[in-house]
Amino acid sequence: MSALTLLVVEDSPLVRQLIAFTLRRLRDCRVVEAVDGVDALKKLASERIDLVITDINMPMMDGLKLVTHIRGNARTKDLPIIIVTTEGAEEDRRRGLALGANAYIPKPVQPSDLLKTITSLLDPSRN
Repeated sequence: MSALTLLVVEDSPLVRQLIAFTLRRLRDCRVVEAVDGVDALKKLASERIDLVITDINMPMMDGLKLVTHIRGNARTKDLPIIIVTTEGAEEDRRRGLALGANAYIPKPVQPSDLLKTITSLLDPSRN
């Protein structure tokens, strides 16, 4: 299997670095960072991405709009998407999943939960 490319979409530099640091524990993994949904769409257009991890609350384009764009594009519609956010309300969780996110993880993120979710989405045989 070739190296995986994971896109982290988060406007907070600190949180983005923490998530990227966690992801680098995965073998054969490359992390691409984006500061908001608009930046993420540019990265998705220019790189082969295997999985997207996105916040909801961001300037320019929020994570829910980003999920909608990814699902609406024939090239990216099947990408696994994980929403990581402080928006812990059940309504937000349902909305994110209804728009097409594969998983929803509340902040503060537990590295083990994030890695387990990524592994289950990228390698369903390991469930």
